[in-house]
Amino acid sequence: MHDVPTTDLQTPAATRVALRTFFRISEAWQLDGAEEAILLGELPAIVGTWRERPPEEPLPRATLERLSHLFGIYASLVELFQDPSRAHAWLRRPNTAPLFGGDTALARMLLGDVDDLQAVREYLEAQFDH
Repeated sequence: MHDVPTTDLQTPAATRVALRTFFRISEAWQLDGAEEAILLGELPAIVGTWRERPPEEPLPRATLERLSHLFGIYASLVELFQDPSRAHAWLRRPNTAPLFGGDTALARMLLGDVDDLQAVREYLEAQFDH
């Protein structure tokens, strides 16, 4: 049996990679600083500092959970739409699915609760079953 390598998310390197990935997604989704802060569950000033200089200490567990959902949402969108511009636009398009009630997926995500991120992620992942 082979040992499965694990990633230690509690290292400065992992923090840098996670934040760099998040800010690239943010750019693709055309998020502003306030939206970034809400999605990460942090104060805008902290997120702004992270953009310039990632912290040397590990990210809080709650932030890692949010990042996991955001990365999952991004990956699902890219896989579903295959065209990055359509994938990114979907977030801002009104959606009649019950989860969104005519609003956008981004609006749901910006309610600020990690459960909203999880709900959007699960909604997208369920699309693969259809």
